Amino acid sequence: MPVVAVTGPRQSGKTTLCRACFPDHAYASLEPLDVRSFAQEDPRGFLAQYPGPAVFDEVQRVPALFSYLQEVVDQRPDPGRFILTGSQHFGLSEAIGQSLAGRVALLNLLPLSVDELARFPDPPRDLWTTVWAGGYPRIHDRGLDAGRWLADYTATYVQRDVRQVLRVTDLDAFTRALRLIAGRTAQELNLSTLGADAGVTHPTVRSWLSVLETSFIVFPLPPWLRNARKRIVKAPKMHMVDSGLACHLLGIRDPDQLRTHPLRGALFESWVAGEVLKARVHRRASADLFHLRETRGMEVDLIVEGSRRMIGVEVKSGATVASDWFTALAALPELLARGDPHRTVEARLIYGGETGQTRSGVQVIPWREVQEVEWG
Repeated sequence: MPVVAVTGPRQSGKTTLCRACFPDHAYASLEPLDVRSFAQEDPRGFLAQYPGPAVFDEVQRVPALFSYLQEVVDQRPDPGRFILTGSQHFGLSEAIGQSLAGRVALLNLLPLSVDELARFPDPPRDLWTTVWAGGYPRIHDRGLDAGRWLADYTATYVQRDVRQVLRVTDLDAFTRALRLIAGRTAQELNLSTLGADAGVTHPTVRSWLSVLETSFIVFPLPPWLRNARKRIVKAPKMHMVDSGLACHLLGIRDPDQLRTHPLRGALFESWVAGEVLKARVHRRASADLFHLRETRGMEVDLIVEGSRRMIGVEVKSGATVASDWFTALAALPELLARGDPHRTVEARLIYGGETGQTRSGVQVIPWREVQEVEWG
């Protein structure tokens, strides 16, 4: 493709990645007002100054530029001529897709996964420090205090972006809703209850969640059902993408507090779901992640649906494997195979311990090794 667009949450490392991979490309950030005004007022002149190959950063600031890029790349469609980076928000992918359809490859970059964290000189040493600190690169690259950095991140990026997109006037209500969402991570979403608790209307909280989702702050897990239409109707589970941000919003100020926190199991489940999401998204696979809950009470935390196989995943924060953890997974192969007998079914258990094993046909995976198995 002549254009590659890399989107994702703010501070996930998009600029660093693109400049490292394409050091010979010219670089222009559209964040400074003078550069932004140049691109807005004279897009042809701007593109003449950067004929490519070039990296354009914060491209969401000048969406009108996409139409002029279309004209330029049609004249000279060199692969990788323009690399666009930008923080996702309402309408960005749609704007890129409409103007550059058939000319652009869309890639998403999420915060660091656990195997990437291990490459830093001083990575988190244990499970709860890993979950508490989260995966935003600057924290680990600069050795920053995660709690302080995430407080600034919430104020300067999350709140600012949502206010710009939705023109939020009651920042206190939005902040309250954000904390309530963090407190409901790994739970089925009830918009009416969430709106009532936050003191806003059902449509308001729905619009806020839509922006948080497109900004990669939260992601939904629809229920897995054989009838695909019903996946849209039933309540999804909602997960925070970054466990560190969730901990900050919940007022968890250090890993020791997290170890005994009543939501530690939910936060670990969201951390695992986020790791599986990264494993798929960073390989350009569709998410295809679900959860399973039957009316008679059977629950499986995560279902990964592929064309040839399905993976059922149970998540347990304990460090010692218990026999009752396998109850739902034992019944899973027969249940999932009913939908498509030609697909293989695998069962996995991810837990807070350090030793892997295979037990009762279930692959038991320590938390450190979640990225070492295939999630395709």
